[in-house]
Amino acid sequence: MADGISIPGVTDKYKTNDLVDSLMEVERIPLKREQKQLEAYKSQQDVWRGVNTRMTSLRESVKSLYSFENPFNNKLASSSDENAVTVSADRDAEYGQFQLDVLNPAEADRFISGKLDKDFRVEEGKYVFEVGGKSLEFNWKGGKLADFVSALNKRGNGLVKATIIGITKNEKALVLESLKTGEVNRLILKDKALDFATSIGMVSPVKAETTPLASSIDSFSAPSDIVNEQLPVQEGLPEISKDNVTYKDSKITIPARSGVEIPLNESLKSGEDTRIEFSFNTKETSDITVALNNARLSPQLPDPGFITFKGITVQNEQSDTTLSVAAGSLTEPLNPVDIDSYVFIKNADGSETELPESAFTRDENTGETKVSFSLNDYPGAQGIILRNSNTGKEISVSMPQTYDAAKNIGFTPNNPIATAKDAKVKYEGITITRPSNDIDDLVPSVTLHLHDKTNKTATVKVLPDTQSAKDALITFIGKYNQLVAEINILSSNKPEVVTELDYLTKEEQDAEMEKLGMFQSDFSLTNSKSTMQRIISASYKYTDDENTEDLITMLNQIGISTNASGGASGYNPSRMRGYLEADEKKLDEQLETNLEQIKNLFGYDTDGDLIIDNGIGYLLDKHLTSWVQVGGIIATKTSALDTKIQSSNTKISNLERKLDDKEAELKNKYSTMEGTLNSLESQQTTITNFTNANSNKK
Repeated sequence: MADGISIPGVTDKYKTNDLVDSLMEVERIPLKREQKQLEAYKSQQDVWRGVNTRMTSLRESVKSLYSFENPFNNKLASSSDENAVTVSADRDAEYGQFQLDVLNPAEADRFISGKLDKDFRVEEGKYVFEVGGKSLEFNWKGGKLADFVSALNKRGNGLVKATIIGITKNEKALVLESLKTGEVNRLILKDKALDFATSIGMVSPVKAETTPLASSIDSFSAPSDIVNEQLPVQEGLPEISKDNVTYKDSKITIPARSGVEIPLNESLKSGEDTRIEFSFNTKETSDITVALNNARLSPQLPDPGFITFKGITVQNEQSDTTLSVAAGSLTEPLNPVDIDSYVFIKNADGSETELPESAFTRDENTGETKVSFSLNDYPGAQGIILRNSNTGKEISVSMPQTYDAAKNIGFTPNNPIATAKDAKVKYEGITITRPSNDIDDLVPSVTLHLHDKTNKTATVKVLPDTQSAKDALITFIGKYNQLVAEINILSSNKPEVVTELDYLTKEEQDAEMEKLGMFQSDFSLTNSKSTMQRIISASYKYTDDENTEDLITMLNQIGISTNASGGASGYNPSRMRGYLEADEKKLDEQLETNLEQIKNLFGYDTDGDLIIDNGIGYLLDKHLTSWVQVGGIIATKTSALDTKIQSSNTKISNLERKLDDKEAELKNKYSTMEGTLNSLESQQTTITNFTNANSNKK
């Protein structure tokens, strides 16, 4: 018995379940009709999404043919010696060629240690590595060399790399290398890193290469006697003079009330970080104010003179006098001067700047004071002034030395695998240097990648990349044909529009057959196809030149049309459906000779505002955008189908509910009927049995 009418012990001899099913099958006709309609709506929506995908794909293809990144502007760069130099060119590079010699590529510092025991351990400390002004430092707690290398490489940050090389089973060596090329990116070791590298025989300490400011004091001048705010003005005190300054054994001796001004050559200021260093010490001498004061207490007599006769000179004795100094003729006695300001910088405007305390370092054991400062801190410096304003001190100064601190790293590698140096190339006979092997500022929009020395002069060429332009055009043709095929299938009920697409598999053809003629009554697709065909076949005049006979103004001139391959004469239905073909030989010829015109064919500016507003690519993009954009034609159609699907789902729900009620009602009625019939049959059986029993008694 069917579900809903199941009476234990009773068979469905009246076939009420079949009767209910037959009645419900009739009732379900509207539901099935609506369910079929719902599936049709969903299928249409899926198909519209497929059309959207085809149109979007074609739109992206045509947009790439006229946008800023169009393939017609791609450049193809080549080198005649790609083992030594390879080339890449940007879209703005000029066509042409040039000669190039790679004298040497740029290199980075690579230092190797001496032989180390396999169980070598690295001491704890602060390890500092510097490359190109960027610093890497970390505190190492001490441990195995392999662990140290791992820790360093984790923190390398593109600056430093360490490698362990196995020399023998029990010996190894450490390699430290800078990861940046060029002289400005030298590998500098500081703090514990320098001590470590020295201890393993990787580097040796070395002093900076210095240059004395002068070899004599002949070019020095006397400094001006600047009034010091710390000292009172004393009338009668001698002015600062150069007269008694001496130079011997690389030492400048500056007695009391003396000094010199050392001029600074402009060439010194061209260094990246020019520093000046010297040292000095002082010693006490007899204070000149004592003699000066004593001389001022006696009368001032004129010089007694001398006489010369026949080559014999007789000097007169000074006269004795008992005269006393007149009262009030003397000023205040001179006071001794004791000041520790000795070194000054003379500025461009003539003013002076005293060096700060940070420039001085005193050795308490020897009493010598070292002076060190950078000229970069004094951009207008004209000279160094050494002034001894004291009256009872003598200063001994070493000749100032200069060096470039940027080139002074304090050590030299013992066994360098490579040392940092700039790349050197000769471009059109001119030698240039760069810190990197990737040179992008020599030829505009062209980057040279140096690998090795050239054996002979290399020729670098920049040519149009016709292959990428051809690939983009072939891609455009394919995507255009795919969209046209989709429109043909959806707007026609002819099976041949599917079977003639020989690139489809059997499964794909079956799937396309299910869509055949789905939108035959929707003329929007056929109108869209017609619009695209008009755009493709139109002529485009992108220049004001009256003579257009030699210009490319139509797509078929470059070998792209609906009948580009020629073929047999006569009627061919497939060629009437709007598919594009390419004559590759003709296309290749046109790309080689008329690349710029082909670019204009797909997009050009008509009003001079530098914005493309016409051309095949632009117009196809504009047309397809109206279909695929948010709120466009396809979005409107799928939205309308969404409404229909929602309405259909509501109808189906209502019909299913009504059918459930109807089926329950029928089952209830026929169940009651079957029960009544069963009861009547039972009564009839009872009566028959009773009658038969009475008949037997007679």
